[in-house]
Formats: sequence, C-alpha cells, structure tokens
Amino acid sequence: MPRRILMLILAAGTLVAADLPPQAAAAEMEFIRVADDKHSFALAESGRKFVVWGVNYDHDETGRLLEDYWEAEWPKVEEDFAEIKALGANVVRIHLQVGKFLDAADKPRASSLERLGKLLALAEKNQLYLDLTGLGCYHKQDVPAWYDELDEQARWQAQAVFWEAVAAQCAASPAVFCYDLMNEPVVAGGNRPGKDWLGPGFGGKHFVQYITLDRAGRERPDVARAWIEKLVAAIRKLDKRHLVTVGLVDWSLDRPGLTSGFVPQKVCEPLDFVAVHIYPETGKLDKAIETLRGFAIGKPVVIEETFGLKCSTEDWGKFVDASKPHAAGWVGFYWGKPVAEYREAKTIGEAITGAWLAEFERRAPKQEKQ
Repeated sequence: MPRRILMLILAAGTLVAADLPPQAAAAEMEFIRVADDKHSFALAESGRKFVVWGVNYDHDETGRLLEDYWEAEWPKVEEDFAEIKALGANVVRIHLQVGKFLDAADKPRASSLERLGKLLALAEKNQLYLDLTGLGCYHKQDVPAWYDELDEQARWQAQAVFWEAVAAQCAASPAVFCYDLMNEPVVAGGNRPGKDWLGPGFGGKHFVQYITLDRAGRERPDVARAWIEKLVAAIRKLDKRHLVTVGLVDWSLDRPGLTSGFVPQKVCEPLDFVAVHIYPETGKLDKAIETLRGFAIGKPVVIEETFGLKCSTEDWGKFVDASKPHAAGWVGFYWGKPVAEYREAKTIGEAITGAWLAEFERRAPKQEKQ
C-alpha cells in the first residue's frame, strides 16, 4: 500500500493535505520513539535501541546557510550527506530559516517545502535521520521586515503556521528524528520591554532569539511554557508521531546568574525529550556533567550541540564518556569538508576541526556504520 505523504497546498488561503508519491528508499527506515525506559530512544517497529550520533549541518565551509545553496548547488548537498554518512553519523541537524519558509505571516513558501521534501528523500536514501530545527533568523539581513514588526501573539501565530507547514510536509517520512521548535530561545529577564528579537551575534550569525519583547509581569517559565504548548499543538494537528523538542542553552537551569527562562522542570513537559547545548571546558569537565544532570527530568536528554570549542579533542572525548549515563545522544558539527581535507590544515582552527572530526568518526557507534 503506498504511504500517504502530506503536503500543504495554499488554496484560497486554506491549508489542505494532498496525496503525493512515496519517498524513495524509505522501506528500510523505522520511525523513532522514546524507549520504554524513558531515558533512551528505540526504533518503533523492531524495538532496537537507537543512540543519537549526529552532526549539525548548520552552514557550509564558507558560512552559507543551507537555503543559500540547496537549489543551485544540490549536488553539493548530496555529496555532504554522503560524507556525513561516511563519518558514522545517523542524525543530521538541519536549520531552517523562517524567512525562507514564510512569504507572509499566513503564507508558507511552496518552493521551500518542496525542497524540504527533496531533502527528506536524500536522507532516506542515505539512511540518515533529520533533526529539523526551525524558525531560524541566523542572518539578520535575511529576516523579513514584516516578521520583526509583528507583536508577540502575531509572531507566535506565524511561527505556528511555519510548523504546521513543515509538519505537513514531513509527517509520513520515517527520516525525521525530531522537530526542534527553535535554536536557543530565551525569555528576557528584565522588566523593561526589549526592542530586538535577536540576541547578540556570534561569528556573523544570530543563534539566540527572544520569544517576547515584553513579559508584561508574567513569570519567565510561564511565557516559555505557553510558547512551547502553542507550537507543539500546531505540529500535532498534522503529525502525531514524530518527536518534538527545543534546543536549550546550558544556562537554562534555575540557578543564580544568567538564565534563559526555559527552566527544564517547568517548561519541558509538553516535549518528548530534552535537548541541551553543552561545550565542555578544559579543567571544568565535572561542571559540564553537573549541568547535564540538571536537564534530566525523566525524559531522554540529547546533547544537541557539542564540540571541542573550549577544550582539547581529548578532553571532549572524556566528556562524552562521562556523559553516557545521562545522555541518549550527541550531536557535533559538520561544515562541508571531510576529514581528509583537513589533513593539510593551514590554520589552527582547521587543525582543531580536523582532529575533532577524526575523533567523532572513531567514536561512531559500530552498528550505525554501513
């Protein structure tokens, strides 16, 4: 029986579902679910344990975002996915920009959804699962003016439209590991209304976003919980099967000092698992593990971003080993260049990245390498 593929069609302002041909090479892939132990993941049909070992494919070697080249340079995307598979990864984290998927607050862009469908087919062909992280505004110059002009409720509604469209496109594909609502959302801690939806830039990109400009007397976790509930509900209208999470900064715990407002114990109940971003520091590995334990709230925990940014490759490996009792997966980075191309590194940064990739490949779970 052919599988039902859901696709959004904009007709007189109404979103409807339609049947499309089945994706290629999906027969051997199984959907992923939370395991019965509530600490790990399992393949839905066979019940075999699934350990996340993935990479963030957030930009290429020149800093371009995926949507900047996935139409004109599709063979590059195919090549990169093959290289990611060769590293032993089983998950690829994709970052989708809101400005590329919405032409207006209520109008998904059909061409981008079609390209996402092509990416699903590529993932299925390579037997790779996608962590689809949405609502990106990484390049400030690409954020539509109309989007920034929306008030909180209208912005949240536009974000719900984004996720309904993505969920409709992806619902039938087993190649989706999860939907990540947003990369590193924050509820501002001050009482004065803010003016900018984006946090400070890093390396020419804005990875942190505020979900409100004015708390209006509300508790920060209450704002975060309401936002999560709205977007999860939008996804569940069309996809009740795939896992949902949100990418949290490691300073989300309810501790003195800098916090995001997304306190795991208070906001993560509507999510299927917890995703946290941790970059261990040399001499502070114990602190990183202590932080990781703070995100253990009775759901699987995935370290969705990790890399030897603040420590040696050796220390990063020690962190991975020490985190195994607490984590159900690890997601590093891949920026369009395989290990071999780093062997003649010309900069310290290239040498560090090459050494880390080699260690990532060495540690890949044997059962995932085909």
